[in-house]
Parts: sequence; structure tokens; C-alpha cells
Amino acid sequence: MSHRIRFTWVLAGALGVLAAAGACRRGGGAQGVVTRTGGLTLEASLDPDPPRQKGNALRVTVKDAQGVPRDDAQVALRYFMPAMGAMQEMRGEAEVEQVGQGRYRARFDLPMDGTWTVDLDVRSGGASAQVSYRMTVGRRGLTASGSAPSARASEAGLPPQVFPPAVLASLRTALEAYEEARALLASDRVEGLDVPAAQASAALRAARSGVSGDPSGRIVAVMDETARAAGTLSQAGDLEKARSAFGELSRLLMILANCDPRLAEGWHVFSCPMAKGFNKWLQPTETLENPYMGQAMPTCGSPADWSVSGPRTPAEAEAHAESAHGTGSGEVAYYTCSMHPSVKKHEPGTCPICSMDLVPVTREELETGVIMVDAQRRQLIGVRTAVVESRPLAVTVRGVGKVVYDETRLSDVSLKYRGWIGTLYADAPGQLVRKGEPLFTLYSPELYTAQEEFLTVLASQKEARSTSAPDRADYLVEAARRRLSLWDLDDAEIDRIAARGRTERFLPITSPVTGYLVEKNVVEGAAVEPGMRLFRIAGLDRVWVEAEVYESELPLVSVGQEAEVSLPYLPGESFRGKVSFVYPYLEGPTRTGRVRIELPNRGLKLKPDMYATVTLRADRGQRPVVPEEAILYAGPRRLVFLDLGEGRLRPQEIQVGVKSGDVYEVLSGLKEGDRVVVSGNFLVGAESRLKSATGQW
Repeated sequence: MSHRIRFTWVLAGALGVLAAAGACRRGGGAQGVVTRTGGLTLEASLDPDPPRQKGNALRVTVKDAQGVPRDDAQVALRYFMPAMGAMQEMRGEAEVEQVGQGRYRARFDLPMDGTWTVDLDVRSGGASAQVSYRMTVGRRGLTASGSAPSARASEAGLPPQVFPPAVLASLRTALEAYEEARALLASDRVEGLDVPAAQASAALRAARSGVSGDPSGRIVAVMDETARAAGTLSQAGDLEKARSAFGELSRLLMILANCDPRLAEGWHVFSCPMAKGFNKWLQPTETLENPYMGQAMPTCGSPADWSVSGPRTPAEAEAHAESAHGTGSGEVAYYTCSMHPSVKKHEPGTCPICSMDLVPVTREELETGVIMVDAQRRQLIGVRTAVVESRPLAVTVRGVGKVVYDETRLSDVSLKYRGWIGTLYADAPGQLVRKGEPLFTLYSPELYTAQEEFLTVLASQKEARSTSAPDRADYLVEAARRRLSLWDLDDAEIDRIAARGRTERFLPITSPVTGYLVEKNVVEGAAVEPGMRLFRIAGLDRVWVEAEVYESELPLVSVGQEAEVSLPYLPGESFRGKVSFVYPYLEGPTRTGRVRIELPNRGLKLKPDMYATVTLRADRGQRPVVPEEAILYAGPRRLVFLDLGEGRLRPQEIQVGVKSGDVYEVLSGLKEGDRVVVSGNFLVGAESRLKSATGQW
């Protein structure tokens, strides 16, 4: 199966992007960008990251709604660079390779440096998804710039679209004319407004004529309506009518941009809480210039999303408070001015400072500590936000340990009878002894008597062979032989006694195992008693490392977990093993738990009683995480400020799990895609605390 690729080149430095439909994890690279849309889950990443001009690959994983990888997907990626000045439009194609288990890989070379937009089209079974990404040569990260058929298009009931180049060019011309009209309104000017408005209307009608694949006619209907709104704007005779028509034109253009996210590239959305009707507008720059308020309040507003529902007007907000609580206007705590929060009145009206309409503050907002911080104030106090994202979470657990003997490889040498040491062969601690080799010779009266009895019954057995009952002494021989065996003489030594035919005063005692003498408690000539430990022998080809782990980190440790061991006297060298046992109790004085790691000991580098550092890596899987700097501590609780949009911030209690680097695992209180404040928290928290009427803090 082969799949085609098309990448869209955009001007380097273009800044606005369309918000992705579904949950989207920013970042790219090894972690990938996850987008859920159209019944599919897509994960895309760059290799290498940052991308370069030559030798790039885009890796895509396709899963269905249940998370099952799909190998039957039809994957297409497209690119083009629009004509700019004397530069001609650039296009290119590449092949997509199916890797297996729902993974696809596309290798490509870029014609030039710059910022590129990659459009991904995936179809599998009855599901389909289209997503746009941005990447910049030499800059790390793959950013989702939105679903090609954005879910927000469904607000107007429009199907997803990939407009033909001619239609797309006409719509972009309409947006350029729209921006000229916006600049005039921001300067409180109506003169000359008819020219860009008429240009926008003409461009929209040209786009309408080139639309295909719209059997329902809804796309054409919206384009007709948008062209009429531009015509109404061209005929407006005063600022109030012009701004009302401009708001309707903004709403319809945003609907079209939600159908094909390429229209949104390079544009920013702002909203004004003071505007009547639809209060959002588009700008190609990040510095807002309010077309609804003009020079009276040129910087009034804040960044907004691409939804076309818009915020409520003051009257709508009051009606919503009444319907939500079912208690009428009593749920409105007071009325205030968004620009002058110090103004508080019990009745609706206008602000005595700026003459703007007062907006209601509900008791719910008051009790939960919701505050309003517009874009200008955010910039002044340094408020920054970040998105709660889901990522593979790994926690590193470190412990201090010590090398000890493998206790399953320890053997003691002791006797079951009294005696005296003759010749001592194993005479030095640390000596290597092998199984079956003599450790020492021993004289024991009991052992000497047992030899004599054994030789006597052997002689009786030999005599019985020439009689009518040749086996009458066999059981006596077996009993004497068993007695010597129970006194730890092996069969070879017993056979030697029988072959010699005489007793030996000093018999050799052999080593039961191969290992090193780690304990020696006898010397030549010493008397030994039954049960006395004479030697301890340890096998050192394998050792244990016992590490101390903090009580709070014990839930992150499990049997079979990979472990890395390093020693101070071997810098740059580490040993890898696995956790073989977690002790079921704690060390009382230190409140730590012990963890055992088994390691092979090649070359005897690991010597018992050496100190070691143990590193364990606990993989927690895919988890939502929040930056550490976003969290405020309120006694035993953890709070963050959740960005509700339209400048509103609300304190949100959360539960956090383990920490990994500079992020915390989120257990509850937040979901993937939520936006939280990560800078300026204390100033925001101080204002919220003053406003809150409950024990939120």
C-alpha cells in the first residue's frame, strides 16, 4: 500500500494556530502529538527532532476509538507553499511506509528552511480524521495547529472541508480585506470602509463559485451569508452599525476557518467583554487593537478560542445565573466593571469611571474565587499559562545500599563428633576451596572405632561367602557403611578404607562446596566439638545488593524491576540487575525499606560490604501531568488556577501523585487539555483570596 504526502509551507514566524479538535498533547518529538478526532486517535512525531532540510521522517500511529491500532488505514499527507512575490508555488510528494501495529512512517526532504504546515488525512473503516501540524526547520517540536475538519465546524452544522487552492486563495483575500476593515474600525473611522468590505464580498463570491463536494449546499449557504455580511459592512453609515456588521462578518469567517484550518494559519482570536453581540475578532498580530471599542479602549480584550458561540452579554450572563440556580436575580452578588473591578453596585448600570456597561458577578463565581484578569494586566504581572498534557511518566527512585553475600550460597563446615585437627590445608581466610578437596585431617576416637567395626564386618562378609549362607553378613556391612556416611565420609573415602583393609588415625575432611573461606575458626592441633562451626564458605560468583529505600517510595518498587547499581570506587561503570525481593518490614530507626538486587559478580569486582548507589526506574505509563510551578500549597491541599477563557481564572483543588522532573502526576481535579497558570500565581491567588467568601484558601 502506498500513501501520498503533501506538506504546506507557511511563512516563517507566522504565529496563530487553530486549536485542535479533541485532546491534543503539544510538544512532538519522541513523545509525539496526540489528537483525537473523527473517531480516531492519531499520534505523530518527528525523527529527527528538531527537523532538518534533508533526511526527515514523520512517524504516525493510528488507533480507533477503543485504542486498537489500525493497519488498514489510508494515510495521506499534503504540502504546498503559496506563491509569494516572485516565488512560485511549491509542491511535493513522498511515500508513506506501513510499519505495522498501526504505525506509518513517511521519509521526506524539505526544499528549503522555514516553518512548514503538514496536513494529515487518515481514513480507516468508516472513520476519518484530518489534522494539521506545524514544524520549523532547526527548531524542536511538532505542534498541532488543528483538525483539518475542526469539531467546531459542527457548531454551524458544516462538514469538514479541504478547499481547492483557488477557493482557499479567494478566502485568504477576503481575510486580508477584513483586516483592513478591522484597522479602520479600531481607529474609529468609517470613511473608506466600503472599499475593503466590498473587496471581501467579491472575494467571498468568487470562493463560493469554486466550491465542490458540497451536496447539502451548507458551505455555499454560509459563503453567501458571509458575502452579504461583508456587503452590509460596506453600506454601514455609522460606527455602531459598522461594528455590528463587522461582528457578524467575524463570526461567519471563523465558521469557515473552522471547516479548513489552513485559513486560521497566522491569525489570532481576541474577544472584548464590553462588546455587544458577537464580541470576537481576528488579527494577524499578537498585539490586540479592539475594533469594537476603538480609541476609547484600544487594548480592551483578551485572547480567545475559535468557537463561534462567544461569551454572554451582561444580560445573558444575568439570565444564565437565574436559570442555573433557579432563584432569580438574588444569585447575582453585585455588578462591576471589567476594566475597574473596584466598582461594585447592587443594580445594573454603567461604570462611573469609563461609562461601560456593568457586568454581573454571580455568587457562585464569588464563592469559588473566580477572578477576571485581562490580557493587559496579565502582561503587567507576568501571568503565563500551560496546558495539562498526557505523557509517559517515569519516576526515578534512588537508594543507598551495600554489597552482601548471596545467603543461598553460604555453607558451614561442622562435625557430628569430637576430634582433633591434624593437618590444616585450608589455613587462610579468603582462600578458594573446591568441592571434594580436603580442608583438614581429623583424629576422632569415635570415627576410629567406626572404621574398625566396618573392617570387622567386611572380614565376616568375606568368610561368609564360602559358607552355605553367603549373604548373612551383608546387612552388617551395610549398617557400618551407613554409619560412616552419616558422619559425613563420602563413598569414595569409605571405599578407600575398605581397599586399604586397615584403619586410618587421621581421616581427610573435604569441602562440601566450591567457594571462598569467609570464616575460619580452627588451627592445627585444635580440639573440636560436635556442632562447632569450623569454616564458612561463600560462593561469590553472584552477590546481593541490599538498598535502603524511603518508606514513601516503596509503592514504586516491585519484584522484577530493572535496577542500576554503581559503586564509588568504580567511576563510570554500572551494573544492571533486577529486584529479586522487597522485604516485608521496615528498619525502625531509619523508617526505610530494604530492597534486594541480585547481580552476577564477574571478575569479583563486587566485594561484600562495599557501599553502592542503586537507581530504580518506575514507569507509570501515560499520565496527565501539571508543571510544578503551577501548584500552590494551601495547608494539606494543592491548588492551581484554571484558565476558563475570556480572561477568567478559577482556583481548582487537585490531587497530585508522584513527581518526575519538574512535573507532578495529576490524580484528580484536572483533565488533559486544561490550561493552568504557571507564572504569577501568588498575585492571582492574593486577588482570588480577597474575592472568595468561603474557605477555599
